[in-house]
Amino acid sequence: MSISTELEAAILRYYHVEKWPINTIRHYLKVHPSVVQRVLSQEGISVSKILRGGSRMDVFLPFILETLQKYPGLTAARLYDMIYERGHRGNKRHFRHWLRLHRPRPHAEAYLRLKTIMGEQLQIDWGSFGHMTIGRAKRPLIAFVMVLSFSRKIFLKFYLNQRMSNFLDGHESAFKAFGGVARVALYDNLKSLVLERRGDAIRFNETLLAFASHYHYEPRPVAVARGNEKGRVERSIRYIRDNFFAGRTWTDLDDLNAQALAWCEGPSADRPCPEDCSRTVRELYEQERHMLLCLPDNPFPTADREAVSVGKTPYCRFDLNDYSIPHTHVRRTLTVLATTTKVQIVEGTMLLAEHLRCFDKGKQIENPAHIQALVDAKRKASQHTAQDRLGITVPSSMEFLKQALERGSPLRSTVRDLMLLLDAYGATELEMAMIEALDHQMPHPNAVRLSLDRRRELLQCSVSIRADLPSDPRVRDSVVRPHKLETYDQLGLSTEETT
Repeated sequence: MSISTELEAAILRYYHVEKWPINTIRHYLKVHPSVVQRVLSQEGISVSKILRGGSRMDVFLPFILETLQKYPGLTAARLYDMIYERGHRGNKRHFRHWLRLHRPRPHAEAYLRLKTIMGEQLQIDWGSFGHMTIGRAKRPLIAFVMVLSFSRKIFLKFYLNQRMSNFLDGHESAFKAFGGVARVALYDNLKSLVLERRGDAIRFNETLLAFASHYHYEPRPVAVARGNEKGRVERSIRYIRDNFFAGRTWTDLDDLNAQALAWCEGPSADRPCPEDCSRTVRELYEQERHMLLCLPDNPFPTADREAVSVGKTPYCRFDLNDYSIPHTHVRRTLTVLATTTKVQIVEGTMLLAEHLRCFDKGKQIENPAHIQALVDAKRKASQHTAQDRLGITVPSSMEFLKQALERGSPLRSTVRDLMLLLDAYGATELEMAMIEALDHQMPHPNAVRLSLDRRRELLQCSVSIRADLPSDPRVRDSVVRPHKLETYDQLGLSTEETT
């Protein structure tokens, strides 16, 4: 709580000139005792008497000061336990307030403003921006930020995790946006760079060292708990929170990154440079980009590599989702190569499957050819495959089949009829019809069919009827020749003559 200068001067005058005790001063000025104590302690006066007489904790003051000198970061709760073991029985909340008056204050540290030359240094850091919901998955929204130290040019890209693949992808995207790379890159002591550190002895991450060697720059971690050494990127993250992210709306991650790129090339680049307000960041960057190191012709492989064990089903579990593989490669350990857009599953040098990456949770991403190959190899799996397809495309089908079984309906024929309706009407129409049948407690395919036909009549839509022909080529390739309609007219005339 802040007080006026007049009130502070009155407290000091009554204490020094009038020799009033603390209790008298606080009654007369109508302030809390802590206000009087704080003003006096700021003047270097040791306040050992609170309100009435001496404090019961004054006996423990030498012990507490000696302990705090050895262990400055010791908490009030631990100190209270220590003096409680030595006979103190006072209130813990009162002790916290009393300790606040006597705890030694840390000395304020001054910092030098660091200067850099063109093309010499860039700074990198992650920034957390809450979470993003994708389907049933709640993913962390993480911003990769890179700043050129001289011109303060910012690169910003959002990811859904802090994997090494995203870390390296952020580097490559920033290098392409800058048109080069600085000679030194400053990092925090994050695991993507520093695996272990004892003082100046550092064990680096071999992947990042290989990446830095490929682009010919020096990765340099700052001292532990010294974020001020890379203050340009720290302030840039705060600038991004206030001037880009606050109040912004987007549809998906690609839309957010597109807006971030436009902001970096627009308003962010046109702002005045913090060290030279007479010039913009864009003007200084145009000078600095010619001093950056050239990029190599071949990019560094940034895909995330992870070994996965495949069970008895032809699916490979990666990042909360299942990706299909050929059924001939079950019960093996395969390798997943994942980027932000696709997932590749390989065995050695052979590519087994490639899928678009999904950031939802609990999804089955399938290649129809993989499932069809398994069905062809194992005909008995047809009913189970159809049931799985119903469960994935029509969520209400599981409850529908459960109630149909309870009423004695055969599962095989029920699944077959529902699959025919799914192919004829589509998943959306079938879902609505199933919900209507369940509401009327009629879990039978005929009830679903009637509901679908009624909706089709209301919408005046035609239904495509599929004909299931046998696999015999003599039947499939046979030519059907329609009869002439005059034949039926002759039949009608002969019938009239007979009657």
